[in-house]
Amino acid sequence: MEKLILFTISAAISFAITPFIKRLAKKVGAIDIPKDERKIHKKPIPLLGGLSIYIAFALALIIKREALTTEEIGILISASVIVLGGFIDDLKELKPYEKLLFQVVAALILIGFGTSIKLITNPFSATKLYLNLKWLSIPLTIMWVVGITNAFNLIDGLDGLAAGVAFISSITIFIIAILNNRADAAILTIILCGAILGFLPYNFNPASIFMGDTGSQLLGFLLAAISITGAIKSAAAFAISVPILALGLPIYDTLFAMVRRKINGKPIMKADRGHLHHRLLDMGLSQKKAVIIMYIISAVLGGISIIAMQISNQRAYFLVTAVIIVIVLVAWKFGFFEHRE
Repeated sequence: MEKLILFTISAAISFAITPFIKRLAKKVGAIDIPKDERKIHKKPIPLLGGLSIYIAFALALIIKREALTTEEIGILISASVIVLGGFIDDLKELKPYEKLLFQVVAALILIGFGTSIKLITNPFSATKLYLNLKWLSIPLTIMWVVGITNAFNLIDGLDGLAAGVAFISSITIFIIAILNNRADAAILTIILCGAILGFLPYNFNPASIFMGDTGSQLLGFLLAAISITGAIKSAAAFAISVPILALGLPIYDTLFAMVRRKINGKPIMKADRGHLHHRLLDMGLSQKKAVIIMYIISAVLGGISIIAMQISNQRAYFLVTAVIIVIVLVAWKFGFFEHRE
């Protein structure tokens, strides 16, 4: 009942304040004006929608029955850093290294408050179930947080896409947390689910507001942080294989983009029209149909991640490996490594 109440409160706050955020975006000039063919929308759309998700998430977390834990305080502070960087980027486009700086600082704050990847499951031993990362914990945590943050930033190309995929990922991690009695991760994800759901009616096609970098980076960051939060207390509940699948769509789309640009001699940070949503549109699908297909893919990967969590470590890694091989083969077959301007 508490989780249902927090979900409702978060959704209500997000839904109620989005119109005000829309006015704020127009007032400060945070508007996405289509300037090239990569832009799908044809008219100026206000940004900063991520502020609705952030405010709803923060308020619902603060008013929950129990006092904030050290980890939750760290997540709120570091998420604030991400939102600040995203807000500035939505107002005046930051350079890649400037965006990276905000992300690394946020990750370091997260680590400073005790949230880091300390253990990973060991697929090579039936007795020693976990490997202690020791000093490798810090760089691996930074890589995970920065990687997922940017992955969601990169898939934010269609109305409702990043928000919907983040919602499905949140639901997946919530289910896993419930099945493993991880109340802390369950609370965080259900609040995030509500914040996203309250925003989606404004963001789904035809969108009246975009989440901007403020939102896409925030969603990636929070999901990366929450998946680690579960791992600290119970490595079995959030084995590395689980979040790799639960957050699979943005991860693989980003990795394919990096490989595609590298083998075609293009700068890795240079945008192109090779992402999955671009290819679905090029096939003649409407925005809504393309987004729904990507929702389904994300949900299937989420379902597989729940299965992976329920089986042994060795079988989970085998399942992840098999899924990755299939995804790579499909991507190769359909030309995902071919460059498109």
